[in-house]
Amino acid sequence: MQRRLVERELTEEGPLRGQGAKGKRRSVTVNLAESPLTWLHARGHLSERQFDAGERIRADYERAQMAPSITMRWDPIRVDGGGGDGLTPSERQLAAKARFDGAMREAGPGLEDILWRVACACEGLPDAEKALQWPARSGKLVLRLALDRVAEFYRIR
Repeated sequence: MQRRLVERELTEEGPLRGQGAKGKRRSVTVNLAESPLTWLHARGHLSERQFDAGERIRADYERAQMAPSITMRWDPIRVDGGGGDGLTPSERQLAAKARFDGAMREAGPGLEDILWRVACACEGLPDAEKALQWPARSGKLVLRLALDRVAEFYRIR
């Protein structure tokens, strides 16, 4: 994965309000290509098993091509299927969709919302909590529960 780093300025009104001397500005380097799951895992908030489960469900989501498309697809069409598994691209897409749906069912109602937002839509936890109107810092626990269930579905040990 290629890292895209960008400098962001944090002002008195920004996320670090009240920290540092008044009127001072600070900047941080942010990796825009880093997923929320990678960020949580790198800081010890997710176990290896939970991280693998999150990456697996995101991969199935992307293989199933479920993300909204805003333009025509110009991908080249492969006649041979190219997977070596005897499936056509459409069959592989349907299999990924079936795995994704099964994993989301395994997560269960109430847990699938945060799982989809963070693992598949790559929303940060604070944004997902706000969108779901949850209390601050409650999403991490719920996400970990969902990822444990998804790890069971994918048989990740």
